[in-house]
Amino acid sequence: LPSLRSPSGRGYLCPSSALQRPELRVCNALSLEIKASPKVRAFIGEQVSLKCSFKSSSPITESLTVDWTYRPLAGGQMETIFHYQSVPYPATVGKFKDRISWIGNVARGDASVAIESPVMSDNGTFICSVKNPPDVYHNIPQTVLIVTERGLSFQLTSAVLLSILVFLPSIIVVVLLLVRMGRKFGVLKEKKKSGCKKSSIEVSDE
Repeated sequence: LPSLRSPSGRGYLCPSSALQRPELRVCNALSLEIKASPKVRAFIGEQVSLKCSFKSSSPITESLTVDWTYRPLAGGQMETIFHYQSVPYPATVGKFKDRISWIGNVARGDASVAIESPVMSDNGTFICSVKNPPDVYHNIPQTVLIVTERGLSFQLTSAVLLSILVFLPSIIVVVLLLVRMGRKFGVLKEKKKSGCKKSSIEVSDE
């Protein structure tokens, strides 16, 4: 199991099998560090990515494993929904069956996964755990997933975009016609002015 934070908050507790004394002792160093987004928002039916990155002090080998676990927002037991070791092993049972895909790259320190067609009942806490023997002690970042429906703002944006696509060509045509009519009106006005000028003979007669 991953190491647990010590009560003092200054280190991480080693597994009980590594204890040399009855009392808990704190691991001297944290050899594997994991980072994950504390909160991720998703929309019903739209794929969402759960980002997880890690840094290990040991070279990446085939012994590296990644485990994603899930606990419902209402509480309950944690369940493993994804496992990786050289190749991905998505969940074959449970609510995430056939909906978890691997998008990570362990060579780059990426242990991210994606959830297809999320629903509101998927809301909960996700934990990314990485082990790269002999690096097995690490922090335990948690990601809270919040799935909601798209709001009115998105609908308004879609409506505005549709209106622009429909009416923009008409507006352009009207503007071009007005410009053309304005030019014709200017030409006629100039011709009218030039036709009203008196000739030199008319001026001499007067």
